[in-house]
Amino acid sequence: MKITVPAGSLRPTRTSTLPIGDVEVTLDDHDRTRPFLVLHGGGGVATVRGFAALLAERTHARVIVPTHPGFGGTPGPAGTASTRDLAATYVEMLERLDLADVTVIGNSFGGWVAAEMALLGSPRLSGAVIVDGVGIEVEGQPMTSVAGLAPVDLAKLSWHDPQKAPRPPAGSGSGPSPDIAAMVSYAGPTLSDPSLLERLGGLDLPVHVIWGESDGIVSPEYGKAYAAAIPLSVFTLLPRSGHLPQLETPEELLGAITDLGQ
Repeated sequence: MKITVPAGSLRPTRTSTLPIGDVEVTLDDHDRTRPFLVLHGGGGVATVRGFAALLAERTHARVIVPTHPGFGGTPGPAGTASTRDLAATYVEMLERLDLADVTVIGNSFGGWVAAEMALLGSPRLSGAVIVDGVGIEVEGQPMTSVAGLAPVDLAKLSWHDPQKAPRPPAGSGSGPSPDIAAMVSYAGPTLSDPSLLERLGGLDLPVHVIWGESDGIVSPEYGKAYAAAIPLSVFTLLPRSGHLPQLETPEELLGAITDLGQ
């Protein structure tokens, strides 16, 4: 295991690679006490790292941030893998790390993975937070396709104020990022599962569904349908935020999570 200590940090952030089945999961581990598992979406692990550090510092919690296999240049699965397969990988990871009372927080595609983890019924999980998640199909509320979108166009859909979106790296081109392609390999071209909405009715753990009011990828009505499908759910709408509250309004997102004790 490689341990890196960022400059100015009083506590180490462990970066490690954990072999699970036929994949290796690279994860950042902000080691505190209470465990949170933070799952990123198609924008990659960089979209949640800052929020994970904020969560760890404010709550004195242990916060683990995996990079989905195949994202960020990491090796992907040897064969085809679904979102449910990725969820099972993370449940096994919790077993291997011997973690209990874990709250999983997932944004976008990570929200779908969090839902699938909850559906696996692992006793390691005590709750889930779905932040602008995808994966369900809602009549009259179609998800905006992100396949093939250039970063500038994706920002217009993802941010309440696109001017605040980070500029794409020089030389990144106008096509979709490799992480978007990796997400599609798990989730399929529609980024949805027709069976998910009905299956959510079987969840028996607390789920907090949090949504940005200006999300142009999956609307707040889509988010309300997500929450309505889950028996033990609470829905919170975040003002002045789009699809990525952890980047655009991290303090508000943290407040929404901690206000409910999750």
